[in-house]
Amino acid sequence: MKALERYLNSFGKSVVQKSKDNLKSDKGSTTLGKSIRSEVTKEANGYSVKFYMLDYGTFLDKGVSGNKVKRSYTNIKGKSETSPYSYTTKGPPIDIISKWIKKKGIEPKGLGRGRSKTTGQYVSGFAYLISKKIKREGIPSLSFFSKPFSMKYSTFNADVLKALKLDITSYITTFTKQK
Repeated sequence: MKALERYLNSFGKSVVQKSKDNLKSDKGSTTLGKSIRSEVTKEANGYSVKFYMLDYGTFLDKGVSGNKVKRSYTNIKGKSETSPYSYTTKGPPIDIISKWIKKKGIEPKGLGRGRSKTTGQYVSGFAYLISKKIKREGIPSLSFFSKPFSMKYSTFNADVLKALKLDITSYITTFTKQK
């Protein structure tokens, strides 16, 4: 089953590369991009293609609905679907947003001259406001993984059959040569 295994590896690598490219074009996290990978494993009933990424990648891919705004994403069939994730009682953690603000060097408007953007009081207040807005409006879907997976999956069955045909032809040829 060499052709099938080669195809499955190619399928996984293609989805991973396009996902990484999508993150770069959408100014997504390079840490997230580096974490995306695929793995083909042989199992008792055939082969399995598994994809891995940091946990928060799922939220960025499918989006998160807020209290006031429903978010949607593109599923593997290429159709728009409501995000399975939503903020209900809590918003994103203020300490995480504060770290992000400091890392990005974001300064809230109206601080005035001489006031430091890294002063804890201003950063935590700004982070609180961002957290409230995210809780209300949610996080839009990037579909950075779902779209390339959907595109590759649309030809998956036909491509698997071609690979199996190559493997069977190779097996029959090898078997008849041995007789």
